[in-house]
Amino acid sequence: MLRRDDVLVVDGYNMIGAWPELEPLMADRLDEARDRLVDLLADYGAFAGVNVTVVFDAFRVPGTGASYRVAGVEVVFTREKETADECIERLVGELKTEGRNVIVATSDYTQQRIAFGRGALRLSARELRLRVLESRRQIEQTVRGQPPVQRNPLGGTLSEEARRRFESWRRGEGLSGD
Repeated sequence: MLRRDDVLVVDGYNMIGAWPELEPLMADRLDEARDRLVDLLADYGAFAGVNVTVVFDAFRVPGTGASYRVAGVEVVFTREKETADECIERLVGELKTEGRNVIVATSDYTQQRIAFGRGALRLSARELRLRVLESRRQIEQTVRGQPPVQRNPLGGTLSEEARRRFESWRRGEGLSGD
């Protein structure tokens, strides 16, 4: 369960290349693909109540990188000679604090393992896309006056302590029964 202080760090070009609605734009309308991804992530972040940072690789672009906010999303272009993976690893280290989850969205298996090793949770491009689509569906239902369908009724009945314990087990912590 996401909390207001949690941060979703998204590998931007990884999502663009993996999402069928964005991938066709990659070849000749990359700016449009980036803008569309940021729009989708802004809606999702507002709906899910999570802070969103999307990282775009500018490895071969000279300069110091850039960072700005668009519709509540922090958009980061990496520094010269810094890959998106390196930037994401740095951000996980900077953002990970007690009580805050950092979720890294990428389908790059190596990047997922590194982020997980640094204490971040991970989502594949497919999983994030499904969450974004589900949030859009629930927003549309709410706008039409239909109550949203509860997808995880168990999650709503567990105590906070039980949720923490399950999350700890999922991460491989405390398996000795403590």
